[in-house]
Amino acid sequence: MATIALDNTPEMTAFEPDVATTAPEPEVAASGETTPAGPPTASSRQSKSYGQILKSSAVIGGSSVVTMGFGIVRSKAMALMLGPSGVGLMGVFSSISDLTRSIAEMGINSSGVRQIAESVGSGDEECVARTATVLRRVSVILGGIGAAILLFFHRQVSQLTFGTQARAGSVALLSLAVLFGLVSDGQGALVQGMRRIADLARMKVLGAVYGTVLSIPIVYLLREDGVVPSLVAVAGMSIITSWWYSRKIKVRRPRMTAGQVRHEVAGLFKVGSAFMASAAVMMGGAYFVRVTLLHRLGYEAAGLYQSAWGLAGMYAGFVLQAMGADFYPRLTGVATDDGACNEMVNQQALVSLLLAGPGILGTLTFAPTVIALFYSARFVAATEVLQWICLGMAMRVIIWPVGFVILAKGAVRIFFVCELAWTVIHVALVTALVPLLGLKGAGVAFFASYVLHGFLVYAIVRRLSAFRWSRENRQYGVIFALSISSVFAAFQLTPRPVAVSVGALATFAGSVYSLRTLVNLVSADRLPLPVRRLLGRLRLVPVSPPG
Repeated sequence: MATIALDNTPEMTAFEPDVATTAPEPEVAASGETTPAGPPTASSRQSKSYGQILKSSAVIGGSSVVTMGFGIVRSKAMALMLGPSGVGLMGVFSSISDLTRSIAEMGINSSGVRQIAESVGSGDEECVARTATVLRRVSVILGGIGAAILLFFHRQVSQLTFGTQARAGSVALLSLAVLFGLVSDGQGALVQGMRRIADLARMKVLGAVYGTVLSIPIVYLLREDGVVPSLVAVAGMSIITSWWYSRKIKVRRPRMTAGQVRHEVAGLFKVGSAFMASAAVMMGGAYFVRVTLLHRLGYEAAGLYQSAWGLAGMYAGFVLQAMGADFYPRLTGVATDDGACNEMVNQQALVSLLLAGPGILGTLTFAPTVIALFYSARFVAATEVLQWICLGMAMRVIIWPVGFVILAKGAVRIFFVCELAWTVIHVALVTALVPLLGLKGAGVAFFASYVLHGFLVYAIVRRLSAFRWSRENRQYGVIFALSISSVFAAFQLTPRPVAVSVGALATFAGSVYSLRTLVNLVSADRLPLPVRRLLGRLRLVPVSPPG
């Protein structure tokens, strides 16, 4: 590792996270003059914290809306051109790529995000520069190693996955997607660690654009033979996007000795090994589920599951992405203060629940319509498994903020044990339930595994930081749990028109309730004027008279 070349980017003199400052804002006196703000009260600090969470969620969520639009076009095109079996094939190839990347990456991107976030929080520019330099170089090396591994074992992987070596050539070509993806991940880790939320959102939007513009023509021309080339093309374009935004970060070029390089690499691998192991078991579990469905139920069932999985995570996904993009680096900065850490987790969990709850209710209610919109009528058989996966996603949204405490405190071994336990439970349930319930069994297994995972994570974090759910979280959690359970039960026990009516009413009521609660968490004067006016028309906030 001593031969890693130094960063050749122009020298910069400072680094600056792309987030709003937390310094007290000046107050405006009646005369129009500004006066220095006094010490922030607990209420103002909470309002500002909720504002930061909502800001990052809004930025990521806004990009998710754009991404969703391109996703509709891409999913629809793929469904019409490939059908359920082709979509299932794409899902299986994606799981092979994801599993290989998670192993070859060695967890250094996650550990790099953590180290950069810690250094940013302490103002250590030199440490940020060293970590960024080494992270970029090592990502390229590990990308080459991962691609070489998949290329070397492409026949064995094809035999294990598909039961034949007929697709070995496609698996070999997939090694390029692994290489491109790992290089891109290394550059994206720097952007995330610096909390440049707007740039992360732009990268996401551009990824959706490339995914649509490149994949549709390739698959149209080559049909199933174009699945892997489309994955490679999209991964290749991600390098350009991540490079463009990572190079904009103002990081000073460091002068590093061979010993400093070894020290940085050792630090990345020490923490990253646990991230790698946990990511490998998680991706391995996802790979196992798809291979199980492929072997037991066929390509069509695998495609139905893939479509349900993509739709269930689409709405909740922007909440989870905002957690990883902004919440995790912020939580790392206060990880040594249990009180501040627990308060931040409760705030994030509350906002996440309020944002995701109505979307989950809506997806449960209008599942067949959503499936037909995003795919085609041939995929409506995925409705039931989609509803079960939605229940699991609801649990994921609730428990993820708590689980980040384990990462922020650097308890990587405990984190690995938690992920391993979840994967073992998930795989065991899939193995037991798919033969009994068919495709629905995979959805039931996902939901049940997250229920058990939630109890485990909460118990561990309770010991790590004396964490307790706040009164507000308990209250809102019960309300949404009852709403989601009622809608799900209605679809199981009543005629479909009745169930849809119940679900539509719950979705509307949940949306109004969430919006009103979110507005109350952040003072109205912190909202942009157009948003205030819109909420004023809805009678959710008072509108100041024109002056």
